[in-house]
Amino acid sequence: MQIRFGYSLSYDFEQPTPMIVTLNVHYSRASDLVGPDTMITSPSTSYVSYRDGFGNWCNRVVAPAGRFQIRADSVVNGSGMADEVATQARQHPVEELPQETLIYLLPSRYCENDKLSDTAWRLFGNTPEGWERVQAISHWVHDHISFGYQWARPTKTAAEALEEGRGVCRDYAHLGIALCRAMNIPARYCTGYLGDIGVAPSADPMDFSGWFEVFLSGSWLTVDPRNLVPRVGRILIARGRDAADVAITTTFGPNVLRDFQVWADEIPAAP
Repeated sequence: MQIRFGYSLSYDFEQPTPMIVTLNVHYSRASDLVGPDTMITSPSTSYVSYRDGFGNWCNRVVAPAGRFQIRADSVVNGSGMADEVATQARQHPVEELPQETLIYLLPSRYCENDKLSDTAWRLFGNTPEGWERVQAISHWVHDHISFGYQWARPTKTAAEALEEGRGVCRDYAHLGIALCRAMNIPARYCTGYLGDIGVAPSADPMDFSGWFEVFLSGSWLTVDPRNLVPRVGRILIARGRDAADVAITTTFGPNVLRDFQVWADEIPAAP
């Protein structure tokens, strides 16, 4: 299968303003790209690309004063397979974990697993370790949080999502991550595209999506408490400890977002 994906974001800037843009498809999907995944700016403005400490592709640009647009439109090959369901995946004892996973056991800006440890063990301490425990956490988060864009808040943490019981996909992911880490399961935040492929179309405008991955049986596995069911057509953009590490844009000055469009649509197969 092939998926056409892209975005168009328009801002108004009062003055030339530095930006970091993290919207390129993750390097792990580079071989799947059918066309170039290039950020186009309007007016045309030079920028520098680099890899951050998590391996994500980022672009540095100084947006000019006035209306400034960034956009991309490309095609990626997909496997057509749904997210893996690893029913036999086991949890590693902490002392056996690879060193590079240990950072994903620690509290981070939006995932305060130190605050939620008692809650996590009270809720899930009697569940079997491994995939079954992760799924128990995912299902519980799905049932606990009510979804609504009106409840989005860029500063909301996992503990606040737990208390308020409402939010958007990043809040589901943050709470799931914090609860997994509290149970000694490495968990990391993911952002990317997730179109309505193989499911009923959503009435909500398309947005970037947030989910997370856990480290079990020597590999990272996808967990999505917002949608819960395995999905087809995820396109990863970036990974990090939480949403603070993978913000789609970071601006260093005042601005107004004027237009926001995202798409990820399956291309019909030729007859």
